[in-house]
Amino acid sequence: MSASRQFRNRWLALSILCLGALMIVLDMTIVNVALPSIRAELHFDDASLAWVVNAYMLIFGGFLLLGGRLGDLYGQRRVFLLGLGLFTLASLACGLAASRAFLVWARGVQGLGGAVVDSVSLSLIMNLFTETAERAKAMGVYGFVCSGGGCIGAVLGGLLTSALSWHWIFFVNVPFGVLVFALCWWQLPAHAGERDHPRHLDVGGAVTVTLAVLLAVYATINANGAGWTSSRTLGLFAAAAAVFAVFLAIESRTRKPLVPLAMFRLRTLSTASICAMLWSASLFAWFFLSALYMQVVLGFTPMQVGIAFIPPNVIMAAFSLGLSARLVMRFGVLWPLVIGLVLAAAGLALFARVPLHGTLVVDIFPGMILLGVGGGIGFNPMLMAAMSEVPHTESGLASGLVNTSFLLGGALGLAVLASLAALRTAALSAAGAGHLEAIAGGYRNAFAVSACIALGAALVGAVGLRRVALPSQAAAH
Repeated sequence: MSASRQFRNRWLALSILCLGALMIVLDMTIVNVALPSIRAELHFDDASLAWVVNAYMLIFGGFLLLGGRLGDLYGQRRVFLLGLGLFTLASLACGLAASRAFLVWARGVQGLGGAVVDSVSLSLIMNLFTETAERAKAMGVYGFVCSGGGCIGAVLGGLLTSALSWHWIFFVNVPFGVLVFALCWWQLPAHAGERDHPRHLDVGGAVTVTLAVLLAVYATINANGAGWTSSRTLGLFAAAAAVFAVFLAIESRTRKPLVPLAMFRLRTLSTASICAMLWSASLFAWFFLSALYMQVVLGFTPMQVGIAFIPPNVIMAAFSLGLSARLVMRFGVLWPLVIGLVLAAAGLALFARVPLHGTLVVDIFPGMILLGVGGGIGFNPMLMAAMSEVPHTESGLASGLVNTSFLLGGALGLAVLASLAALRTAALSAAGAGHLEAIAGGYRNAFAVSACIALGAALVGAVGLRRVALPSQAAAH
């Protein structure tokens, strides 16, 4: 095969992988818009309705590490196709759901398929593009898809729910999934991610780390309702820590561990994982609370909120596609990552001053633009830093570690910052503030803490990545 044909085929494979990733990104946002319609038709109450989202998040977060490792052991192409098929079939089941229990269980299966697709797609991209300049461009395309997907999901969810019914937010995945499966089967190299040496799955490690993450995510999801200092919440976190300690003990003794503990000594991987956790903690909370601010305080409709999120996502996607890769090639991963996080923190700081009678142009767009620019510049260097020291045989595991950090950070950040907003609202109400003013004050408090968290992520990156070589000096794995 000629070099030019290999080049074309790799970029075609990247496009197909990004379509698969887009399905997962869309599914994380498209459901939120349809929740009121789901509640009305299937007779959910507020507590049980949360599990339409939580079942997906719980299983998705719990199986990211295992999904990435299975790709390393049994072939990333094979495992990617398996996850994609499972996600597509589960989407069909969700669309056909006629009861609450069936929908929640189907969402859990959908989360399992999504975890496999998400963890393996990034490692496949890293293995397809081993030359540094091309890898930076490929990661820019991947970041473009991830950035734009959330915006598309919010708008598409509103359109499908309004024009058809909530069932179609799941049905839309079916033809899309079949198409991506067929294209991946045809185009992805048959050997992608295959290993030459014998396969061995550390069952004890797989069970304990998955259970530990499941317990941690479950505790975080339920902490707002049960109380952060309740015996139930503290008991769940303690159980997660105990199971994780068992996992570490198993990994230190087994001959072929699921997660080689030496990976935690990789400075760039550990630093990027911490940055991802802190960044997602601030980002998830901003997305959720800013949507509430626009609806509850400013009176926007769900469709207007979806449209309001278009500019920052378009900016983030555009920067990810072009400027970010050029900055990484010119300056390495450190400065683009730090500058991107600082700009995002500045955008969150602007949200910390949103007034009771705010306007879209004056009070919303300036912060959103800074967040779009910051995320567009900083997201790709974060992923490239995480994978830069990892051999290709461990790329699925490294991808799973970063994605797990991102999801856990987002879930924990959203729960904590939503609690801080509620506490501040209650304090302002007790002091005599009006209802909407108290709510707006709670959101401002949460946005201010989010800005501090994003600055903390920038500081971690500045310290932990200061010795990382420029891409042109680093050896491709």
